[in-house]
Amino acid sequence: MQEADIVTTLRVPKTGGIPTTKVIVVKWLKRKGQKVSQGEPLVELQTDKVNYELESTADGVLLEIVAKEDSEVPVGELLCYIGQPGEAVTKP
Repeated sequence: MQEADIVTTLRVPKTGGIPTTKVIVVKWLKRKGQKVSQGEPLVELQTDKVNYELESTADGVLLEIVAKEDSEVPVGELLCYIGQPGEAVTKP
């Protein structure tokens, strides 16, 4: 029996102390297919108050970018998928 691939989803986090309901994706710092490390800045996001870089939550490869640059994304919504080289993203 083969182990299932584990793909990490990165979502817009709730920011501490700032009542934000959505962010704007300013700039992706990595491109699809590039290696990423846990803790490495992945994407720049903007709220009403601040711009900040969101870090990767896993080691792997940026499999797919879901939220495009200059788009508004609600808190909790999907930004991208991170996995291992050769993994495929299966959407529900």
